[in-house]
Amino acid sequence: MTATATRPGQETPAPAPRPRGRGLRAALLAVIAVALVALGGGLAVGLGIGQEATPTANSVDAGFSRDMAVHHRQGVEMANLALERSTDPEIRQIAFDISSTQTNQAGQMEGWLALWGLPRSGGEHMAWMGGGHASHDTPSTSGSGALMPGMATEDELAALRSLSGTAFDVEFLRLMIRHHQGGFDMAQYAAGNAAEPAVRTLARSIAETQTAEVTTMVGMLTARGGTPLPAP
Repeated sequence: MTATATRPGQETPAPAPRPRGRGLRAALLAVIAVALVALGGGLAVGLGIGQEATPTANSVDAGFSRDMAVHHRQGVEMANLALERSTDPEIRQIAFDISSTQTNQAGQMEGWLALWGLPRSGGEHMAWMGGGHASHDTPSTSGSGALMPGMATEDELAALRSLSGTAFDVEFLRLMIRHHQGGFDMAQYAAGNAAEPAVRTLARSIAETQTAEVTTMVGMLTARGGTPLPAP
């Protein structure tokens, strides 16, 4: 490229001014703002939730999400214990399935609550179901309030942790069968009464999946010489 000569008496053009720090910062902030808006929309889409209306704290959608997430977290706790303690391949497989599925589902429900700006805890368990469904079961020894149907007490969990071998496998199946049975009414009610389609779909999936898993676990329990606990 041939350099352009400067004629005598002609001033050399000044270089173009560089963007000032303030202008560059404003441009970056604008880009970040657009990205955050897009991320918020993507989060809602990823959780399968529409953005037209926000459920209230006392709604079926919020109540189900709060209570079933808590219910699931105990199921995950027991399933993870089985993965640590059991050497039975069948027990380990169903424990893995329960742990992975319910961890994902609990995270999804807690994500909905965060998206709606609602707390993950609070209120009377199952009051959102109406018709006297509020939980008045045996209080937990941890003092955390009444347990929802099917949930194990702290004493039952402590007893499970003390077992090993086939005795552990049998007691794990007994507690998990009852746990699944206890969550069925909540899932069935939400499937028919939640306002959000995604909540109804998840509730229906939980009811169907856990019903099938109960059938499988009852067969496994019988094969190991155990009998189910009374249904909650």
